[in-house]
Amino acid sequence: MRVKICGITTLEDAQASIKAGAQALGFVFYEKSPRYISALNAKKIINELPPFVEKVGLFVNVDAHTINTISKASGITLIQLHFDVEQELCEALELPYIKVVRAQSPQDIKENENTYRLVDAYCENYGGMGKRLNLQWFKDVDCSKIILAGGLSAQNIKECLPYGFYALDVSSGVELSKGVKDSQKVQDFINAAQC
Repeated sequence: MRVKICGITTLEDAQASIKAGAQALGFVFYEKSPRYISALNAKKIINELPPFVEKVGLFVNVDAHTINTISKASGITLIQLHFDVEQELCEALELPYIKVVRAQSPQDIKENENTYRLVDAYCENYGGMGKRLNLQWFKDVDCSKIILAGGLSAQNIKECLPYGFYALDVSSGVELSKGVKDSQKVQDFINAAQC
């Protein structure tokens, strides 16, 4: 099972996540988030990372020009759109992107079902709230293009594995405090995901 560790704010957390086996790291470019990182600070981290690690930038309620500017400045390799977007914005992006579905009902998880997408539990704020989705919603759904997020931890991953998700995305479930990762929790999470 592939794992993305989101909300990276330090080089130490990035390196520990990669050492533990994470295939992707998330950088939050949303200024209202406690896990916010500037493009410059993200670039300092990304410059030190080994090859073959996906560097994902999370964006909320900004235009394509802003996303492209921050993407170039930071060195990310994938854009995560954590808000409702028009196709026109997507077509203007200069990097590959994935959309986030903030699910409030079983019908929501079928949104964009023919593309890779991240499915998270809906909440008023954006990202990292630790709210879980009802896994029953995924029964009889092809989950092979779904990256599951929301309230995940090493203790509940086993419940997710039978659904065949493409990947798992975790932030608050592996933290000491918002924006500060716990290397042991990261290791435990990835070990559980790879069982």
